[in-house]
Amino acid sequence: MLNFTTSLRAIDDPTFEVILKNEIEQLDANFLPLQQGLTTGGYALFASFNVMIIGVTKNTRHVHVKAGIFYHGVIAGCSCSDDPSPTDVTTEYCEVLFEIDRGTGEAIVSLVSE
Repeated sequence: MLNFTTSLRAIDDPTFEVILKNEIEQLDANFLPLQQGLTTGGYALFASFNVMIIGVTKNTRHVHVKAGIFYHGVIAGCSCSDDPSPTDVTTEYCEVLFEIDRGTGEAIVSLVSE
């Protein structure tokens, strides 16, 4: 379960988006829909990613955060011994929506479809 209690403590602070960005970047990438967001590669690499906050909307129950995520994927060859094509690393980008419960800090994340 994703939890953003640190960010919620700073919700009315001018640095909220910076704190939120840092908290998202500390997440285990396996909790993000990076594999589903691939556009070029065949497999998402979960070693590192960077986040860009696109927009934040707030109501009494939730904070909705649209974020762009930059990460890497690979285009894998057939892995045959005579395959001349090396494994290529590609830069990937996807947009996600976090819905954060203002009471608990628990969040769900979904891929934003184009």
